[in-house]
Amino acid sequence: MNQKQTLVTGALLGMLGVAFGAFGAHALKPLLTQLGRLETFELAVRYHFYHAFALLIIGLLMDKWGTTTLRWSSLLLFFGVFFFSGSLYFFSLTNVTAFAMITPVGGVLMIAGWATCVAALVKGAAKN
Repeated sequence: MNQKQTLVTGALLGMLGVAFGAFGAHALKPLLTQLGRLETFELAVRYHFYHAFALLIIGLLMDKWGTTTLRWSSLLLFFGVFFFSGSLYFFSLTNVTAFAMITPVGGVLMIAGWATCVAALVKGAAKN
């Protein structure tokens, strides 16, 4: 993703994080409690938010170090949120364990996104 796409994606993920968090804490709380998945839903929202903020920061860093590596980092983090938090949202609401099987894929994508971010920062700092 380029800088604008990364910033917009980070902001949209932040907006959706607030919406999902509020919806889960209020409208879905009885269902999530009944299914025993309130903590799982909260974990999904928490990681969702962390990575929304990370995308905003990466978008800002692109202005200084607009590297290809940061673009990869933003893509990996976005898809990490999609698979990690997305699968946990579905798992929380349905209790279908097949959704939980997708969660580690998102986790690996998030780790790869952070690793490419570190590589971009090291590479960018070496130029200065």
